[in-house]
Amino acid sequence: MEKDIWSKLIEEAEKQYAPEDISPFITAHHVACALESENGEIYSGFCIEGASGVIALCAERVAALNMYIQSGQKIVKRLVCFRAGGPDGTGGWTPCGACREFFLQLSDKNKDMEILTDFKTRTTITLNELTPDWWGYERYNK
Repeated sequence: MEKDIWSKLIEEAEKQYAPEDISPFITAHHVACALESENGEIYSGFCIEGASGVIALCAERVAALNMYIQSGQKIVKRLVCFRAGGPDGTGGWTPCGACREFFLQLSDKNKDMEILTDFKTRTTITLNELTPDWWGYERYNK
């Protein structure tokens, strides 16, 4: 049986999940993400955080940066993200405020991105539902 896209994304994200302390100040791989770009390619990333919040990069932004650096793409169709042991059926993360803002600033079309919120039922939410009335649409419409 062929895997659905969510299974493929979860499998790719799981490859990134391996919590570690890089130093007494920096941790990594405790949040994992995989996304499907507009052309169907899959990119992944992991979170890296330091004692100073300004050096933190969320898994979602790392995956999006990998997409952009490797292919120049800016539009995400689907995204899965998790922490604390991986997808155990209890649901997925939604991107934090900084990541939501990043995706919308990257392309206004990312408002339609589907984000997996329940691994068992394949329930999703769109970025637009998470960020209604985003302030930046006015600038895109000019």
